[in-house]
Amino acid sequence: MKEKETIQEELNEQKCEVNEDIAENNETQQSADVEEPAKEETIEERLASAEAKVAELQDKYLRQVAEFDNYRKRTIKEKAELILNGGEKTITAILPILDDMERALANMDKFEDIAAVKEGVDLIFQKFIKVLGEQGVKKIETENADFNVDLHDAIAQVPAPSDELKGKVIDCVKTGYTLNDKVIRHAQVAVGL
Repeated sequence: MKEKETIQEELNEQKCEVNEDIAENNETQQSADVEEPAKEETIEERLASAEAKVAELQDKYLRQVAEFDNYRKRTIKEKAELILNGGEKTITAILPILDDMERALANMDKFEDIAAVKEGVDLIFQKFIKVLGEQGVKKIETENADFNVDLHDAIAQVPAPSDELKGKVIDCVKTGYTLNDKVIRHAQVAVGL
């Protein structure tokens, strides 16, 4: 009988455990049912937040593209204007010299003194050289200079009068110029050999 009672007690205990498990499952199921709508709301909120963020980033992107396109158009226009009007400063500086030349030509017939005419033309020439210098134009010096392919263009080779003049510029046929230290015309020279 003791065995029957022990078995009965064990069965009752197992029955209680099963009932407790069922009760726990029901509670968990009910709490899950209550939490599910909350999870759905947070997912919907996340989705709405993500969509808002995407819309904001897309708006920023479109604004950046439009801003860059405007910048590109503006720089192209500025470059075109610079190409068309780039020499304006230089031309404006040379115009007074042109005026001096016109006056000299108009009055040349009136003067019988050739020395005065020559002095006037020399003054105009010096003024012209000064204006070019202000614009960054410099004459390439060739007198007693070593031949340099970066500055000189050898158009002839002549026998050097002395050994010291070998490889040096003997004569300058056409003057060379630099603009802001960039060669814009090589000096055409005769080189001693």
